[in-house]
Parts: sequence; structure tokens; C-alpha cells
Amino acid sequence: MDKVELGRRVREARNGAGFTQEALAEKADIGVMYLGEIERGIKMPSLKIFTKIVEALNVSADYLLRDEVSSGKSFVYDEITQKLEGLTPKQRKGAAEILDAYLRTL
Repeated sequence: MDKVELGRRVREARNGAGFTQEALAEKADIGVMYLGEIERGIKMPSLKIFTKIVEALNVSADYLLRDEVSSGKSFVYDEITQKLEGLTPKQRKGAAEILDAYLRTL
């Protein structure tokens, strides 16, 4: 996996969880500077540090590695399904129409 892409995904997950770099670094028991270097794609975390980050963010490793491992695709599908489950039937139909329109533009 590319260091820059992994860093972007860690930052995205951190922001999604509402953590500052300081809060995530503390929760993962790593240095703030080191976390910043990971997020900027300067450093690649060891497996031990990667596991700490995954646990601190309360996400699966697949979530951060999606598109790099085949099981990541299932996670994305599950994530979409969860979002759709919270909608009314009318809203789900609208979401499907939006997705269809989007896919036609690709």
C-alpha cells in the first residue's frame, strides 16, 4: 500500500471519528508527531502501530486498506447498506436514482 494513500485514509477516519491528532495519538499511545508523519505519507506504520490506530479509531483494518485487499470491498458494501437501512422506502428509491445518475456520468 502507498504511504500517502494510507495516511489519507487514516486522516479521513480520524476526522470522521471526530478526533484531533492529539486525541488519536493519545488513544493509540503513539506520538503526535509520528501520527502526523503517517497522515502526511512520510512514514509507514509498523503492524503494531497500525493495529493501535485501527483499535483507537474503532474501525476494521479493511476500512483503512480498502481496495488493497479484496475483503475491503465487502466492508464498503456493508457501509452503503447500513446507510440505506436508515432511510424510508421513498428515500431509498431517491438514493438509488441518484446512484444510477452518478454511475451514468462515470
